[in-house]
Amino acid sequence: MEGKITISKTVRYFTHGNPDTAENIWLVLHGYSQLPKFFIRKFQALDPEKNFVVAPEGMHRFYRKGTQGRVGASWMTKEARLDDIEDNHKYLDKLAEHLLKGKSYKQRYLLGFSQGGATATRWHQRGSYNADHFILWASVFPEDVSIDEEKSGMLNSNNYFVVGKSDPYFEGKLDEVQSFFEKQDFQTTVKIFDGHHDMDTQTLLEIANECE
Repeated sequence: MEGKITISKTVRYFTHGNPDTAENIWLVLHGYSQLPKFFIRKFQALDPEKNFVVAPEGMHRFYRKGTQGRVGASWMTKEARLDDIEDNHKYLDKLAEHLLKGKSYKQRYLLGFSQGGATATRWHQRGSYNADHFILWASVFPEDVSIDEEKSGMLNSNNYFVVGKSDPYFEGKLDEVQSFFEKQDFQTTVKIFDGHHDMDTQTLLEIANECE
């Protein structure tokens, strides 16, 4: 017989930039088996006086190989998946409330990379963070997300899908992905860069400039 209780948990987040001078805030969700203290380095090209970047950590840490060595973090697995999704939403809601308290940012960005993209999409769909710009990077669009509701964040944001031309997870699927977004009720700009399953600085800066 399975039982459940709800507990409090300490979570970490890492930042880049000056929240006191920044016009924009970015919440960026890392991929599977990454750590945010390294992932946030991908955003150092953004002007730190103009952009405050926050990389929260997935709540599940583990050894990447065996029982020692390098550590990674995850947002969820197939086990107790719905519980983890709900816990992620509560976590991100509380973090956003903390970060936005007493602040008035000109623009709010939400970016999810790889596994973090699915988590970011589900959270954005709820509309609680109200991102002005949503960037789904090298990640599938979750099948369980519906944009029928009026409050869906997808309908009210400037949306991007970004993927590397040589990303092994999307090999042979780029036309299918582009067609998927063309058929949706929400508009999405698709950007394909010359690279693999990773962030690309030039493309990131290009998006930031377009959103000015």
